[in-house]
Amino acid sequence: MLYSMTGYGRSEKSIGEKNFLVEIRSLNGKQFDLRLNIPSLLKPFEFEVRNTLNEGLQRGSVECNITIKLNGASKPVTINTDLAKAYYLPVAQLADELNLEKGDILSTILKLPEVITPSTEMLSDDEWNQVNGLIKEAIAELNKHREDEGRSIEKDLLVRLANIEAQQKIIEELEPLRRTKIRDGLKKVLEDNVGKENYDPNRLEQELIFYIEKIDISEEQVRLNNHCAYFRSILQEKETAKGKKLSFILQEFGREINTTGSKAYDSTIQKAVILMKDELEKAKEQILNVL
Repeated sequence: MLYSMTGYGRSEKSIGEKNFLVEIRSLNGKQFDLRLNIPSLLKPFEFEVRNTLNEGLQRGSVECNITIKLNGASKPVTINTDLAKAYYLPVAQLADELNLEKGDILSTILKLPEVITPSTEMLSDDEWNQVNGLIKEAIAELNKHREDEGRSIEKDLLVRLANIEAQQKIIEELEPLRRTKIRDGLKKVLEDNVGKENYDPNRLEQELIFYIEKIDISEEQVRLNNHCAYFRSILQEKETAKGKKLSFILQEFGREINTTGSKAYDSTIQKAVILMKDELEKAKEQILNVL
């Protein structure tokens, strides 16, 4: 089973007088890259939040937003009334001297330093455990989306793999004909330019064997067969994160296909190689989004 790196998870719950909302989005990425937005109330637990997200999501470009809505009774901020009163007197006196209206004095005072300060309220251990559970619920929902998309990716990869194997079978069928064609072509060149009676057939046969062995593609085909089998076995493994391993295998696919093309010297085999490369590139694009 494959997992995509793309997904969305959301969970919401009222804990005491607060309503917590957790939203997580994930896109493909080479490593675990987290953008975390949390309220000040959760700042003491930021390290734990990051660890929970890292362990649950493993890889990808992740954005997590946690918001808190208060249900009325809680005080998000505190007002220093003594300081506000101390500010009021000189401000009111200045307004009288300048003949200014006093209607906006309160809003002005509330903007002055330390008149309004954040609440020192903190989460209890029980509340934090519930919030952490909420984060895990959002992660589980996101991973469910990843699993659903992973099924589609796996299905497409198997199609690409089958298409590569189909072209490989065509190459295997053409390989004996290619050798005969190369041998006959070289003989014809010699006969046309040197004459049939003016070269040693035994020496020519030795040179042909050396030349054909040099451009032999059987080893590349064997290795490509092995890579295809290994690729399928990785898909069946229970491990969650397989994207990097599968990407490395596809790189090996490319080496064998490219070498086959460079040694082919046959237009029909070259056509099969081009089709294999096309399927390989499509598979690589899919692998970029595999966890």
